[in-house]
Amino acid sequence: MPTKTLQIPTADGQADAFAALPDHGERHPGVLLYPDAFGARPELEDKARELAGHGYYVLVPNLYYRHGPAPVVELPEHIGAEARPALFARLMPLVQEHSTERVLRDADAYLRFLAAQPEVAEGPVATIGYCLGAALAMRTATAYPDRVAAVAGFHPGFLVTDAPDSPHRLVSELTAQVHLGLAEGDLTPEALAELNKAFDAAGVGYTTEIYPGTVHGFTMSDTDAFNPAALQRHWDRLLPLLGRTLVGS
Repeated sequence: MPTKTLQIPTADGQADAFAALPDHGERHPGVLLYPDAFGARPELEDKARELAGHGYYVLVPNLYYRHGPAPVVELPEHIGAEARPALFARLMPLVQEHSTERVLRDADAYLRFLAAQPEVAEGPVATIGYCLGAALAMRTATAYPDRVAAVAGFHPGFLVTDAPDSPHRLVSELTAQVHLGLAEGDLTPEALAELNKAFDAAGVGYTTEIYPGTVHGFTMSDTDAFNPAALQRHWDRLLPLLGRTLVGS
């Protein structure tokens, strides 16, 4: 499985990134994969390799590149409960600095980069995100509806907030098909109903699903939240979404 370590020119510098791609020579649909708040790391590289094995060119950017190459915050091999308070004390300022304006500047750079790669097929891409990354995937899709055909988010955060530019308030701009796989407790019933109402009004194809027996972070095998059955459910939802929106597009 070919992989690459890359530097992506952005409006604010050079973003380091990881890419995985199929090992045969044709051009393949592009996927922009946004990490969770812990950032780019081997766990996300493994997911990129898995996706690449199904025929996609997968790009995983370092969200915090303005502060240095990944990992910007040193992470333990396994992120247990005892490590989380100190990690979040360091990570939350980086998350809070990642304003909507920065997200969209970076998204444009990432999408342009994908389109320019000789291994990436012409046509739309998918955006995928975990935790914080789900909100970034949604923002990218609403800001660039002509470039994004599918959005998937798992154990999402920051999708429904009180902010005027909360992602759920921008769903009317979507043209992509959407799947959101939620942990129990990720959204209140009221927030989930508001989000579904926005999707209905937008007229897009979507599914929002609470994965049973899960806690936030269930796809991440390097955390205590990991749930193998829910990870498999995530693949069972994600791969058909990509297949019907990107393959042959």
